[in-house]
Amino acid sequence: MTIEKKKMICISCPQGCLLEVETDGSRVISLSGNKCPKGEDYAKQEIESPTRMLTSTVLTKGLDLKLVPVRTSAPIPKAKIFEAMVEVRRIKLDRPVKADEVILPNFLGLGVDLIATRSVKRP
Repeated sequence: MTIEKKKMICISCPQGCLLEVETDGSRVISLSGNKCPKGEDYAKQEIESPTRMLTSTVLTKGLDLKLVPVRTSAPIPKAKIFEAMVEVRRIKLDRPVKADEVILPNFLGLGVDLIATRSVKRP
């Protein structure tokens, strides 16, 4: 087993602790530098199962905005970000939507929805 050492800054609270993490490549073995329990949770999540909120825009056709901002309803696996962006680029919204309305349910089969973050209507 090869042990890797990584340094990261925890973003779970305003303290911004410098974490020193030892991993076996996929799991946290040891952790130091955290001043609160959130640091341990952050390091484990970031090493073992990193996720990100996806925010982007989708094209429209026949609406008062050319692009509508969208986001996922929850974080998605970091490894799926590029695949998700390919799917977002395929979307052409041609109907009015309200802010917080679901554009695509169960986005990429990940159990999260793609949601409009701004209302858009016909001109």
